[in-house]
Amino acid sequence: MTASAGAASPREAPRLVTQPPRVALSGVSKRYGDVVALRDVSLSVHAGEVLGVVGESGSGKSTLLRMLNLEETPDAGAYRLDLPGTPENLFALDRHARRMLCARHVGIVYQNPHLGLLMRHTSSGNVAERLLIAGERRFAALRSRAREALDASEFPLERMDAPPAELSGGMQQRVQLAKAIALEPALLLLDEPTTGLDVSVQALVLDTLKRLQRERRITMAVVSHDLGVIRTMADRVMVMRRGEVVEEGLADQIFLDPQHPYTQQLVHAEL
Repeated sequence: MTASAGAASPREAPRLVTQPPRVALSGVSKRYGDVVALRDVSLSVHAGEVLGVVGESGSGKSTLLRMLNLEETPDAGAYRLDLPGTPENLFALDRHARRMLCARHVGIVYQNPHLGLLMRHTSSGNVAERLLIAGERRFAALRSRAREALDASEFPLERMDAPPAELSGGMQQRVQLAKAIALEPALLLLDEPTTGLDVSVQALVLDTLKRLQRERRITMAVVSHDLGVIRTMADRVMVMRRGEVVEEGLADQIFLDPQHPYTQQLVHAEL
């Protein structure tokens, strides 16, 4: 029996909708003379995900972070941010276009605050500088938005006009974090964010980062040699050695059942 013309058509089975990654690097390689810093490195990070990148000194993780912050140009490879109006390969942008794109869409917290802050300017002024680069010119708005970002980073607002040079290392990291999140970045990069801090201060900074990620669903890439930081922060982990990715997987998988001998060595050394 055939269905009548007025009969409802069968409902289609629901389709699995997969979103493209927010961040994608593909086939990135970089040499400095005879030294291979990165060899055919690819990665992807989805919106709201935290990717941890681990490896010993010289593994390539710092070079990788500079690539993601458009501070370096690779010998080969492509970089894509899944945002309206961005080109297929960000490495093709000129220096000015890179600076503007990162000001609006990529935040970074450096291990060394001197790389990310003007140490003699006020803390609120450091945050406002990022807003200025992105086009904000109204003083009241600059002041208000800087205050909001500092407050979100759990910076004591009574010190917002103090220069970072007068602050502790933990407070300097909070100013960097406020500057990085002021424009709701598509990607937040964390370069050894707790190295050099006292253990108690490390815990406070990590708690702030976890709260912000939970509340704002910020897409993050965390680079660290400290597996404790990566275990605390990351959803997925990428292990690097001599410029190459040797293992990648969910954080629990990497820490509980590492497959590559180098990863096993790192994990067991941490235990």
